[in-house]
Amino acid sequence: QVQLVESGGGLVHVGDSLSLSCTASGQAGSRYNMGWFRQAPGKRREFVAGISWDGQKINYGDSVQGRFIISRDNARNTISMQMNSVGPADTARYYCEIPCVDSRCDPTYWGQGTLVTVSS
Repeated sequence: QVQLVESGGGLVHVGDSLSLSCTASGQAGSRYNMGWFRQAPGKRREFVAGISWDGQKINYGDSVQGRFIISRDNARNTISMQMNSVGPADTARYYCEIPCVDSRCDPTYWGQGTLVTVSS
C-alpha cells in the first residue's frame, strides 16, 4: 500500500507563485512515476504534470506548459511543483498520484488533495 500526502495549497492572487509538494510513503520507493492532476468544481479531472521515477521524462498539460515546473527528490520520496503566474483557471483541488506521467494514464494511487484558490 502506498500513501501520498500533499501540502502547499492555499489562497493566492493572480500572478503569484505557489509550490506544492507530495511525499510518498508505505511501499513507495524512489522508482515510481508520479504526477499531479487537478479538478475544479463542476469540471473534469485534468492532467497537470508528471515526472518519471528517474526524472528523465517530464510532461505538462497544455494549460500549464511554460508556467509550472515539476521536480522530484528521490531521497525524500517527494515530488514538488512550482506554480508560476497563476490565474483564476488554476483554482482547483490538486491531487498527487502514482504512476502517471501523462494524460493517457489512469492513476493507481491518489493523495487526498490540496486546494489552491486564485483570487483576482
